[in-house]
Amino acid sequence: MDLKLYDTLTRQKRTFAPLDDKRVRMYVCGPTVYDFAHIGNARPVIVFDVLYRLLRHLYGEQHVTYVRNITDVDDKINARAAERGIAIRELTEETYRNFKEDVAALGCLPPDVEPRATDHIEKMKALIERLVASGHAYVAEEHALFSVPSMKDYGQLSKRPLDEMIAGARVDVAPYKRDPMDFVLWKPSKPGEPAWPSPSGIATPGRPGWHIECSAMSWKHLGESFDIHGGGIDLVFPHHENEIAQSCCAFGTKAMANYWMHNGFLQVEGDKMSKSAGNFTIIRDVLADWPGDVARLAMLGSHYRQPINWTVKGLEEAEKALASFYDAASAEAEPRPAPAVLDALLDDLNTPKAIAEMHGLKNAAGRRALAGTLGFFGFRSGELKAWQAKHAPVASLPDAEIETRIAARNAARQSKNFAESDRIRDELAKMGIVLKDSKDGTTWEVAR
Repeated sequence: MDLKLYDTLTRQKRTFAPLDDKRVRMYVCGPTVYDFAHIGNARPVIVFDVLYRLLRHLYGEQHVTYVRNITDVDDKINARAAERGIAIRELTEETYRNFKEDVAALGCLPPDVEPRATDHIEKMKALIERLVASGHAYVAEEHALFSVPSMKDYGQLSKRPLDEMIAGARVDVAPYKRDPMDFVLWKPSKPGEPAWPSPSGIATPGRPGWHIECSAMSWKHLGESFDIHGGGIDLVFPHHENEIAQSCCAFGTKAMANYWMHNGFLQVEGDKMSKSAGNFTIIRDVLADWPGDVARLAMLGSHYRQPINWTVKGLEEAEKALASFYDAASAEAEPRPAPAVLDALLDDLNTPKAIAEMHGLKNAAGRRALAGTLGFFGFRSGELKAWQAKHAPVASLPDAEIETRIAARNAARQSKNFAESDRIRDELAKMGIVLKDSKDGTTWEVAR
């Protein structure tokens, strides 16, 4: 069975065929490092980690290159550093370190390359100079701007009418723009902001616009065209649309990436996540209450292209499911997906179906395959067991007292005094102690 991926550009599911099967190349937009990453930021990291693992399984680890960038020059970074009264580099280093710790706790592999925007300024300037030389960009009042009308098929990714694109881009009104849709490639830096020598034709030191950063970093590490470009659905316009414009016009190519993949939005308990709504949830807070593997499984319970509702109930269900997988799986197996799980993933990363197939492996015949599948997904049994031990409910009675009452109940049952037997059982149940009868005797556990 071939790998099929939904391509945002063509709006259809397409059979994946890499440009070079000896070097499968994927670029995913990473974080802007100014604050702790929120749980919505975690979704693309987890989704594309699964795709990365799948591609490595299909083509071999040495034949897949995964690039996820770090945006470390941005207005939000400048504002937050000023607010905290610290150096910009100190802020970005701290935030980047926190991000790496958080996504590692979610079971995600590090990408092969994690480029920083500030290390690629010369590449950005080279791209801008190419675009100006070819007539696709121009310099005005110490800014370099991309000329949107110069690209006939601009808007091919988002497929929005012009008026919607203007509204969606939150266009800045500026007298030096030739067209309202033209966007900034380079701008002069204000006092105290990071600044570099500008591209040719601009005398004032400045800094890059957001979109040119990803075009430059993907070019540096993956080439003029590559296989997969991913990110959240919110990046389709204007960010990814503008990346396509920059890269295709700079290199004269028909496509920047052959496949464009976008994950859906995330809500928290049914509402849009926002600080004003009081439901803004950072990854670090989720990890304070739940194992990373539980959060990972909860995230994969919805298909990546669909919206996801992040709830405590979903986390509780994921914890129970993951515990059941580990209870059923054998101890040792090579990390590889079971055939039915692989088939589900080959169908546009259908993780809900993959998880359903994993439940079907919870039998004697499937235990080894289940263990291999858990390893393939990056789940770690030790973490869940440690969390369960730490969060195990405490009985309201001493163990010896519980055993005494169980003995009394067993005696009542033997004498066929079922009313007394039921009374003892119900009394224990009210205290959160659940009895389980089997042919081997009666055991108990504390209800969660």
